[in-house]
Amino acid sequence: MNLLTDNPELYEQQFPDPDHVAARFVHDLVTRFDGGPKLLDIGCGTGRDAGYLTRNGYQATGLDSSEAMVEHARRHHDQVDFVVGDMRSFALGRTVDVITCLDSAFLYCHTNPDLSAFLTRCREHLTPGGLLIAEMRNGAFFLGNTELLHGTRTRTVTWQGVDYTSHTTLWIDHADQLLLRRREWTWTGRAEPLVQRSAWRLLFPQEIRLLLDLAGFDVLALFDEPGPRTDTPWTPDAELGGSLSGDRLHVVARLRPHH
Repeated sequence: MNLLTDNPELYEQQFPDPDHVAARFVHDLVTRFDGGPKLLDIGCGTGRDAGYLTRNGYQATGLDSSEAMVEHARRHHDQVDFVVGDMRSFALGRTVDVITCLDSAFLYCHTNPDLSAFLTRCREHLTPGGLLIAEMRNGAFFLGNTELLHGTRTRTVTWQGVDYTSHTTLWIDHADQLLLRRREWTWTGRAEPLVQRSAWRLLFPQEIRLLLDLAGFDVLALFDEPGPRTDTPWTPDAELGGSLSGDRLHVVARLRPHH
């Protein structure tokens, strides 16, 4: 069981986005870099980004590996086509103008073969000149910054009258370039804590440039801020920060026409 992905309403309570900042961020970048209206959101979760974009003129498809998430998304955004699938092996039988991969979904590809397989899937599903827009943790942030790795972070979220408290610790597996997370959940009525573990590949800016180049993409923009999850709020006319030292990394890449 995965408490958050098995309970999409709780997920949205834990990670609210009432102003649709993530979807508006996508729209601004699509506009800025001349993308088209057919869009595939990989790791679509509860479907709220795909739903917002569809209501604002896109023909969006959402893909997620969680059946509970896709079921929730279909129920709440019935104008969007949602698909259960693996980001490394999906095959939709059609192409789109834009692929989005937000909130570190890119980093669920833990190994180099995983990353290669995912980018191959993206290449096969994009029209020539199509855009890949990804938003994720920045591996370079951990070069000299360890504050996220210190101690345990505790937060409580209330859902259906029950307080769910999580205790989260993070650490790094340097050999495999993975950020590892252990999260312990407690709530009234459950005798034993529920312990959940997850991991993200840590990618560095130059590594992303190389991976995308090898997969047939030209990087149009690579920036740490602003973005939907940065302290500096995103605006459509934002200047894109090039220090790449912040904790988030955003990439816009275009598929080369001859691929």
